[in-house]
Amino acid sequence: MENKYQNNAKIFKALCDPNRLMIIEMLQSAERCACEILEDMKVGQSTLSHHMKILCESGLVDSRREGKWMYYSLDKEGCEAAKNLLDEIISQKENNNVGGRQCEC
Repeated sequence: MENKYQNNAKIFKALCDPNRLMIIEMLQSAERCACEILEDMKVGQSTLSHHMKILCESGLVDSRREGKWMYYSLDKEGCEAAKNLLDEIISQKENNNVGGRQCEC
């Protein structure tokens, strides 16, 4: 059970930074080379590496090496898992409100 929460926290960590949200938006249209992302974001290489590590660990982004460059794309399965997580949170809230349950404290 703990692993589930750790994995879910990685998704939210990836989504809680404006720069990472910008990167995700860039990747919506197509795979991007790290050099393109660097140019568009105006950040240093080490900062980009930090953001990409978090995005890849969350499962939202996939990477591949071609020569000396890294290419990044959205991971369809990882994004679907994030969507399912949010759907699950919403549906649980709806289910909890159905019975009008009262606390018996």
